[in-house]
Amino acid sequence: MQHELRPVRAEHDDPVLPEEVQPRDLHPAARNELKTLQVDVQERVARHLAMVAFLIDEDPELAHQHALSASRRAGRIPVTRETLAITAYRTGDFALALRELRTYRRLSGLDNHVALMVDCERGLGRPEKGIETGLAADTSALDTEQRVHLAIAMSGARLDLGQTQQALFELEIPELNPAKAFSWSSHLFGAYSAVLEDLGRTREAAEWQQRSEQAANAVQDHVGSLDELEVFEIFETEPEEEHAPADEVTDSEHEDPATRERWRGGASAELGESDAFSPEKSAQDTAEDSDAAQSIEDEVDELLAEAGIADSVDADTVPTTTEQDGNEREAK
Repeated sequence: MQHELRPVRAEHDDPVLPEEVQPRDLHPAARNELKTLQVDVQERVARHLAMVAFLIDEDPELAHQHALSASRRAGRIPVTRETLAITAYRTGDFALALRELRTYRRLSGLDNHVALMVDCERGLGRPEKGIETGLAADTSALDTEQRVHLAIAMSGARLDLGQTQQALFELEIPELNPAKAFSWSSHLFGAYSAVLEDLGRTREAAEWQQRSEQAANAVQDHVGSLDELEVFEIFETEPEEEHAPADEVTDSEHEDPATRERWRGGASAELGESDAFSPEKSAQDTAEDSDAAQSIEDEVDELLAEAGIADSVDADTVPTTTEQDGNEREAK
C-alpha cells in the first residue's frame, strides 16, 4: 500500500514581538502588499517584517526568525518571500535563499535580485550555474544599481572559475567612472582593484582602492553618518493676541473716565456760559420770551381801553410797536 508523501514543516516558534513595534513601522509599499490578508493576520505579519528591518544588521539570525514567522502566515505575498530570501542569504543558508528568490520572481514577475541569485549559486559551489543565471537575465529591465551588483557577482563567479581576465572585463562597464561617486561606486571600484591585484597590476590596484575609499567618504559626507541621530525638540506655545498698531490707537482709548470728564468741563468753560448748550437753559429762555411778549400785549390793551378805542380795534389790525407809542403820546 502506497502512501502519499507530503513535506513536513519544521517546527517554528515565533519570536517575541515588542509592544512598541507596530504595523506603521513597516514601509508603506510593503504594508500595501499585505492588504489582501485578514486584519489580525495583516497586523502580525507587518510587525514581524518591521522587526526584520530593525534587526537585519545587528542580529541576522533573529531577523531570520521573524522572516520565517511572516512567511508562514503570508506565503503568497511576494514581500514575505523576498524578506525570507534576504535573511537566509545573510545567515549563509544559500539553498533556502535561492529557493525563496525563485519563488519571489514567480510571484512578482520581477528579476531585480538576479545578482543575489548568482551569489547564491557561488555559495553552493556552482559558479558556472551562476554565470548562466546572470547571462539569462534581461539587464535592460534592471536599474543602474542592480546592473552594477550583477557585474560584481558575475566577476566573482569568473574568479571562482579562474577566469581572471574575463572577471576584469565584467567590471568594465560605463558606471566604472572615478569622477563620480554613487552609493555603489565604492563596491565597484573595490572589486576592480581586487581583480587588478590578482592580475599583478599592483600600482593600478592601489589607485582604484584609493578611489574606492574616496567614493565611500564622499557618499558618507553627503548622506551623513547613520549612527548619529539628530534630535529636534519642538515647543508649543499659545499664539499672542494681536494688537492694533500704535498709530491706529486713539488717545481716548488710553484715557480714564475722570480725565475725559475734566476735558469736557474745561471745554465748556472756555466756550462760556452763553455758548454752552444746556436743555434746561433753552427751555427757561423760551419761557421768559413768552412772558415778555404777553406783558407788552397787556399794556397795549390797557392803553387802548383808556383811550376809548379798545372796542373798535379789530383783532386783525393790531397796531405795531411804533403806532402804540404814538397813541400813547396822544392820550397823554
